[in-house]
Formats: sequence, C-alpha cells, structure tokens
Amino acid sequence: MTVGAWPLNVPVLTDGVVTLRAHTPADLDRMNEMANDPDMARWTAVPVPNPRSATEKYAMELVPHGWDSETSRCWAIEYEGRYVGNVDIRGKGALADIGYALHPDARGRSLAVDAARLAIDFAFVEAGKEVVVWRSHVGHVASLRVAHTLGFRLHGTQPDALLERGKVLDAWTGSLRFGDAPVPRTPWLASTLTTERLTLRPLVTADVPRIVEACADPSTGHFLNLPSPYREADAHWYVHDSWWQAAVGHHETWAIADGDDRLLGTIRLLALDDPTGGLGELGYWAHPDARGKGVMTEACRAVVEHAFDPDGLDRRRLSLVAAEGNTASRRIADALGFTQYGTEHGTARLADGTLTDHHLYERLR
Repeated sequence: MTVGAWPLNVPVLTDGVVTLRAHTPADLDRMNEMANDPDMARWTAVPVPNPRSATEKYAMELVPHGWDSETSRCWAIEYEGRYVGNVDIRGKGALADIGYALHPDARGRSLAVDAARLAIDFAFVEAGKEVVVWRSHVGHVASLRVAHTLGFRLHGTQPDALLERGKVLDAWTGSLRFGDAPVPRTPWLASTLTTERLTLRPLVTADVPRIVEACADPSTGHFLNLPSPYREADAHWYVHDSWWQAAVGHHETWAIADGDDRLLGTIRLLALDDPTGGLGELGYWAHPDARGKGVMTEACRAVVEHAFDPDGLDRRRLSLVAAEGNTASRRIADALGFTQYGTEHGTARLADGTLTDHHLYERLR
C-alpha cells in the first residue's frame, strides 16, 4: 500500500490494481450512472431518483465534509484510469463501519475486495480504528461475498438494523478487529454437481416461484415444518438463508435443475460445521411435478458421493431423518444405501398438528 497527497487532504492509496483517491468533477457522470443503477436502488440508501445535481452535491460537498469532520472517509475507486465506485469508512472513535459500491461495468472482478482491503488497512493503521463493522441488506449476496473474502466474522441477521428511505430493514452483520487475518474464516459451500439428467447448483432468486409452488403444495408441507400459507417472502428467506449458511460453512444447499434450468427440488447437507469434521445430515424435497421419476434419488446419489469424496466434503458419516408415513423419503434412503438405526417416538409434528415417529438413518463412508 502506498500513501500520497491529494486535494482535500484525502490520502491516495493503491495496491497496484485499484487506487483510492478523492472524487473529482470528471467522476460525476459515471457516479450518476452508478447511483441510478437498479441494483444501487435495491441494496443501498441512495436517493431514488438520483439527479446529477444530487450526485454532484454528494461528491463535491458531503464527501469533503465527511473528511473534514472525520465522520466519514469516502474514496473514489479508480481502475485502469477511470472511476469505478466508492468505498467509505464511517464513524468517529475506535468503532467504524464500511460501505462499498461499484459501477455496473466494474462488477465481478474483485475490485470491491481490493478497494475495501485498502480502506480497512487505512482505518486500522492510520485512523486508529479497533473494529470495522459490515452491514448489508439481508439477501445482498454480492456484499456478503466481499465481507466473507475479507475475513469478517459473520454474526447473523440483526433485526431492525437499517433505516433506508424511511423503511426499517433487517441486516446481515459482521465485524473485523485490528489484527484479524484478512482471509476467509470458512470455505464458501457452493459447489455445482452434474448427473446424466440434472444439474445441482446453488439456489438463485429466479427459483423463488418454483419454491413457492412446491412448498405451498399440501403434500410437501405435510411432513415439513413450513409456514402456512407459504408465501413468496418465505421462499426469499429460504434462498437468502442458503447463501448465508454457505458463507459461514454450516450447510450447503443445491437446487436440482433440469436441462432448462427449471427447479425440480432442493437438497441440503446440514451440520457441516461439525467440530470433528466428518458428519453431515441430508435433507430434501421435490417439486410435485418432479415426483415419481427418480429425480430425487439421482440427485441425492450425486450429493452423497460428493459428501464422501475426500476431494469433496470429505465426510465420514451422513444421517437422514424420515417421518413415519413418508414412504417416498424412506425409499430414497434405502436406495442410497442408508441403514435405519433407530426411531424417535412422537418427535415429528405434521402439518395437521399431530405427532408421529421419526425414523433415523445413517450411512458410513
């Protein structure tokens, strides 16, 4: 990292790839393009709509004031000689939080990671910060990937943590302390597997309508502890939770997709943060129009092979739980070579409120 002088006493920081510097009038057109990008409106508190005058006021008045008052240190990110985004460290005293945003044509190149790392180093070494806090909208997976890569401790969802354009929102949160290693704390569990007919991939927002169709079906909800009625918001929560669990290394979730990338069901391996490093629990559900075609057995077989593969998840033991009466799930367990080793009586609550037994299965590598 090198530090130099710049107007407004904004330090210039560079790692040889990106440069952090003061904003200039030449940045305003691209800044305004970024401010009016739909993703900026979706995931940040930027005013909507955002006229060029608002961008100019922010860059030429509010940003310098933040530096002068030491309440916000905001840099322009420069890459290959042009403006590509902002990164800022906000707050006085030992505690600060971080924000970052990229122009649409600069995304997908790890530039936010590079810029944030420079800003965080400055915050700790030059500004005397002890902790940098990260917060984002729940579901902002791109921001989560940056925080994960930078080594933030990922704490979870904090209710009512953001106020943006008059709306109170929950937030994903994390923190980084001075001296923490700037590397991911856990692997991001997001592999893609293929079989003869299927692709198993991470869930995406486009899967939400099919998730709603499947989980609103009475036969799906009968054996699973699902909200009723099952709504679009519940499906978004499920997708967002799959991303968070992947980032913290707890669970890995696959969407089962056909050749048209249409969701046919999901499979989840839970408890992958087991301290012994060798356990996992298999769970799955199928969309109604995918049942009776061998889809789930084919997909689960691929996941089990990946789980036991030393070059995959390197598990020693997988478990599976199926409720009494869930004949389809128990047949899949048998087909995959799982052995029933016990029964828990009266622990499975069905959708109608009645209790039945859970049958316990395991398979060893």
